[in-house]
Amino acid sequence: MGLPINVEDLLHQRKVERTRIEYKADWNPEPIIHTITAYANDFDNMGGGYILIGVEEENGRPLFPLKGIDPESIDEIQLSLLNKCNFIEPCYIPVIEPYVINGKHIIVLWAPGGEDRPYKCPEKIYTDKGGQKSNKSYYVRKGARTIKANHNEERELISAARDVPFDDRINYHANVAALKSALIADYLHSVGSNLYQSVMDRSVEDVGTDMQIVRGPSEYKKPVNVGLMFFNDNPEIYFSCARIEVIDKPDPTGKGMTEKIFRGPLDKQLRDALAYIKNYIIKEYITKVPDNELAIRVFNWPYAAVEEALSNAVYHKSYQIHEPITVMITPDKMEITSLPGPDRSISDQNLENRILVSRRYRNRRIGDYLKELDIVEGRNTGIPTILEAMEKNGSGLPSFETDEDRSYFVTSLPIHPAFLNGTEIVSAKKRNHTLRAEGTKKL
Repeated sequence: MGLPINVEDLLHQRKVERTRIEYKADWNPEPIIHTITAYANDFDNMGGGYILIGVEEENGRPLFPLKGIDPESIDEIQLSLLNKCNFIEPCYIPVIEPYVINGKHIIVLWAPGGEDRPYKCPEKIYTDKGGQKSNKSYYVRKGARTIKANHNEERELISAARDVPFDDRINYHANVAALKSALIADYLHSVGSNLYQSVMDRSVEDVGTDMQIVRGPSEYKKPVNVGLMFFNDNPEIYFSCARIEVIDKPDPTGKGMTEKIFRGPLDKQLRDALAYIKNYIIKEYITKVPDNELAIRVFNWPYAAVEEALSNAVYHKSYQIHEPITVMITPDKMEITSLPGPDRSISDQNLENRILVSRRYRNRRIGDYLKELDIVEGRNTGIPTILEAMEKNGSGLPSFETDEDRSYFVTSLPIHPAFLNGTEIVSAKKRNHTLRAEGTKKL
């Protein structure tokens, strides 16, 4: 067994948000069981979290060299952990994996969001065998802390339990064989998971179970939706219109319009669509500054802004709605549309002020896969990145549009003003040659 993630990334807080990682210097049952319960409840649909036992921390950062735990105590800790997890209602067992890092033994617990939430556990975990009992409560994560849920949070947690995020649901219309071992192996190799070492010697069912993309009783194992989205050659078989369409419409009448459709696993279609936009849509304007060896360079759309906007669309789209993600390019703007709109916790005023901080996520696992593959960064960083990229390029501010019913979401990126005046532009393919020929330098 192993984890579908590189443990070094957890230690150095890469890819997984700090709020989803907890470090414990020693095996201390009570706070660990509380945190496991909170991760299982996944109050904000962030995907659960990780607990690293044997790692000291200071101000939320792990201390190096690692403290580690006595290797002779590992079996005892695992047995005790399993016994204490029996106090959680309904039953919940995290993935438990020992590791040796730089000669130090640690235990990593992976507690993904549970299918049977809400979960509760005893407020006090007694280590003796005196039969003492404690009241049981619900626990949730608030930032980087585990807290006992208050009355309102309990009600919200119970309400949210009725709606497991779609990407983390079992797909009863597909078989485990729909998950392709080659795609799984490529992913595990890319992220540096130790599962890769055994992936070709084990069944897809076994590896998928370790990755939490196969679930169900032993006699009726089924794939989870997120597994079909990333590890099947054609997710549209299971999720109609799970694709990206890029339409270049240079004339309102449609004359000269071109359309490219990108299919396949979500990460592949996103990469392919971005590569196409970068090579064939994004153009550059270069002008010399008088009495200066430098040149001014601007783009019709900065690639970083397009990358974030399209990645956000893939992450936040509802794959239950049978409409593709569309990228519409017209002479004055680029519009990226996905369905549905943002969560109602984001107000119209937030949209107008370009502040889009979602409290709860529609898909809790798609983002994890995209981050592990270095396609997207942390949650709630997309809009600031878009704003920064547009500002650095000298472009106008983007706009974000939805309707009262939150049925759609459009990110509109205005073209740089230099491209509205018939100025000669340089395509991506000619860019490097032009720069070499003119000896320009990037500002």
